[in-house]
Amino acid sequence: MYETYWKELGGKMDFTITGCQSLSYFANTKNLCWFLEPKLEQEIRNLHNNVGNAIVENRHVIVGTGSSQLILAALFALSETLNDPNPVNVVSAPPYYSSYPEMTDFLRSGLFKWAGDAYTFDKDEPYIEMVTSPNNPDGFIREPVVNRAKGMVVHDLAYYWPQYTAITSPADHDIMLFTVSKCTGHAGSRIGWALVKDEKVARKMVKFIQVNTIGVSKEAQLRAANIMEIISLSCQRSKPRELANFFEYSQNLMVERWNKLRNAIKNNELFRVSKFPLQFCNFTRDFTETYPAFAWMKCKEGMDCEKVFRGHKIVTRSGKRFGSGVEYVRVSMLSRDEEFDLFVQRLSNIHGIGN
Repeated sequence: MYETYWKELGGKMDFTITGCQSLSYFANTKNLCWFLEPKLEQEIRNLHNNVGNAIVENRHVIVGTGSSQLILAALFALSETLNDPNPVNVVSAPPYYSSYPEMTDFLRSGLFKWAGDAYTFDKDEPYIEMVTSPNNPDGFIREPVVNRAKGMVVHDLAYYWPQYTAITSPADHDIMLFTVSKCTGHAGSRIGWALVKDEKVARKMVKFIQVNTIGVSKEAQLRAANIMEIISLSCQRSKPRELANFFEYSQNLMVERWNKLRNAIKNNELFRVSKFPLQFCNFTRDFTETYPAFAWMKCKEGMDCEKVFRGHKIVTRSGKRFGSGVEYVRVSMLSRDEEFDLFVQRLSNIHGIGN
């Protein structure tokens, strides 16, 4: 979806990396995150201050190969700190991000294990709760649900940007995860970052990335820094005339797409999507709805929604993968224009389902 914005900018965001540049593993030996490019750290802080979606003062910035690596780094840091002989339980409230279970159990770590539904977790044991807000897949704002003495929380805030939801206040949590993928659309650069309060936890997260990949690509970091600088510039009143405000541009696209989706199923009793309340956004200085990156669609009871969509050549992800039932599916709202329009057209043609 973001491709149209960056195409319109043309070569304005091009930059050159010379052959002798960024040869070392190290970026800043005086920084706790020694492989973090100073330019990227500065642009991360600038962007959050411009948008107002997260507190960056007195936070350690840690860069990762996407937020996926940072999720594992956070689980390692929190569980390793406990020095518990048993794996720490990792939970999340359904519908939860579909990759949490697989990521947690993939290496069969002795440090942590997937324990499932946060709503039903009743063990008197240490736990880590993953809180995605706005949530993937359903787009709702989330808070921790377990809230016990032995608990630790990781806030995955990949979608807490103005094109998706109202920025009601700067997030202020112990561990906050963000990603270029969902902020700017540059998923292929594989850049994520964490804002971490506790220095010991931050050091352990850095240690995980050091052992795992010996840092993060300098080229990707420099590209991400350049992109963030342009986005921050686009939000300024004194910006160049030809530079559209990135978040306003992106929100307008999201509004248009959600309107198309809702119109496509307006008179269709087979499908349902959530409605979201108006909230005042401190960034846009206006009231706005939530426009999630994914549509969490529900079919009539008893229907396998993924199977129904597949029969009409629409690729979705079943609710089973998110800890919910087969009557739900997640549909991406971020595809290219022609793909999204084709999706809406095929969806509009579904009027009845045979046995």
